[in-house]
Amino acid sequence: MNTRRLRTAIAAAAALALGLSACSGGGDDTTGGGSSTTKAEFNAGVDKVFNPSDKKGGIIKIADESVPDSTDPADTYYGSQWNMVRTYVRTLTMFEIGPGKTSDNVVPDLAESLGKTEDQGKTWTYKLRKGVKFEDGTEIKAKDVKYGIERSFDKEIYPDGPTYFNDMLNWPAAYKGPYKTKGMNIDSAITTPDDYTIVFHLKKAFSGFDYVLTTPQGAPAPAAKDTGAKYKEHVISSGPYMFSDYQEGKSYKLVRNPHWDAATDPNRKALPDGYEVLMNVNAEDIDNRITSGDLDIAITGTGVTTATQSRVLSNPDLKSRADNPTLARTWYTSINPTVKPFDNIECRKAVMYGMDKTAYQTAYGGAFAGGELASSMLPPIIPGYVANDAFPTPDNKGDIAKAKEALTKCGFPDGFSTQISYRIERPKEKAAAEAFQQQLAKIGIKLTPKGFPRKDYFSTYAGNPPYVVKNNLGLVVNGWGADWNDGFGFLSQITDSRVIRDTGGSSNTSVRIPEVDKWLDEAQNELDKGKREAKWGEIDKRVMEEAVVYPGVWAKSLLLRSKNLTNVFVNAQYGMYDYVNLGHS
Repeated sequence: MNTRRLRTAIAAAAALALGLSACSGGGDDTTGGGSSTTKAEFNAGVDKVFNPSDKKGGIIKIADESVPDSTDPADTYYGSQWNMVRTYVRTLTMFEIGPGKTSDNVVPDLAESLGKTEDQGKTWTYKLRKGVKFEDGTEIKAKDVKYGIERSFDKEIYPDGPTYFNDMLNWPAAYKGPYKTKGMNIDSAITTPDDYTIVFHLKKAFSGFDYVLTTPQGAPAPAAKDTGAKYKEHVISSGPYMFSDYQEGKSYKLVRNPHWDAATDPNRKALPDGYEVLMNVNAEDIDNRITSGDLDIAITGTGVTTATQSRVLSNPDLKSRADNPTLARTWYTSINPTVKPFDNIECRKAVMYGMDKTAYQTAYGGAFAGGELASSMLPPIIPGYVANDAFPTPDNKGDIAKAKEALTKCGFPDGFSTQISYRIERPKEKAAAEAFQQQLAKIGIKLTPKGFPRKDYFSTYAGNPPYVVKNNLGLVVNGWGADWNDGFGFLSQITDSRVIRDTGGSSNTSVRIPEVDKWLDEAQNELDKGKREAKWGEIDKRVMEEAVVYPGVWAKSLLLRSKNLTNVFVNAQYGMYDYVNLGHS
């Protein structure tokens, strides 16, 4: 996902797999849930709630520099959308809403309790709360949760979502989703013994299945109202808000769901009367409008532009409305071995040695706001991190001599030409692409930066293997935050070659190492916490040795908010403000 911390997630997951009780929420001072402040100051929303309030009313105004990959929970993989969809859909489980370590905890949402397993994590059973209703007043049943997961299976219609359910559940061999294999019996994967019980049957035991069910793809959907690719225009709400308007590429509005009942939802306050989300707004314009109070927040949660950064930090009023969290996110660039001459590791090494990492850091806003120089994919705050730097250079500024030596070894002593992609709505990614262009020119590699829209970046362009090869996208500016904050939640979808699809949509564009695939399988079924976490470090080291990714920055972000908001805090799971908890003053 896109953006996410010292974590207890895996320990809790292992406890669940062993049939032990896990934390069920209810934040207190020991988890960070009891900390709050009304003092407007820098980082007031980091590890505590700023401006706490139970006041209802008002409209929260949000802007997007692009358009969402999708508002359909079956088809989204950006962290900002995973954050936002919780306002209008519910899942069986969710991360507890609160600052600091509170969001480490997985708690029941649509389910009455966390999952039960009697076979060490191969079969998981959940009981649904009774009386929870869709926006039309019909009660949500187990069959609706089952169908919501079924529809997410079809990666041709929904290319952008993760593949956890596809990969983990024991689907029939011929199953292709509810549209192409309509009516097929899928009891081998999901059963619903009664209206309020749903049972998941996995191919292999997985101790952290409660975490998988926090993803939007687990949201219920009524089969009779499924409109396929058009569902994003009006997702049927199971949460406190529902769609009242959707204008493709322009905006959407959420209003209160009249059939949402707080008595069935212990996690959401539902304070504002609604949300208005604007699309395709220039990033610097978003910053300016938040400054003036015309907007409240930038939905992408990646921080203000570099142009705005100095203004925020030098202005006491603006700085008091800013937060600078450290994230479980890495900004990096994929080096595609499917694009010649990067099929030769020595050509990839030339990039590893030739790039000035400090220029990468500068592109993202410098050490203070952008983050720490990265030497590997796994951030230090993810359990299992082990320090390693496979291609060190003096002062992290590159090593021209070693880079040219690698070029000679790969048969291109004078260099070669290729392209580097980035998301056009993200000035920092453009700056990173231009930094690569400038630095690699010194060793004869001629790079042509090429921008693509964020919405389709992975589904159509940089994450579409045939397009990558055909269009010579040797380098892909990329970034990743954990789906949940442990080694599997961070690494699995960006290092497992099996998630790469020829139809596009995978965030992994370059890591194709069979040994890593095997280690991921071993680690996800390992109940010993120490052994499991050690495996994440081994996987990280092996990926770096192959020189298929260039790690740039372990991320921080400089977030800005308007003066209109209450209950502001950074949700550590998403690495940005928590959109569900917000109120309007």
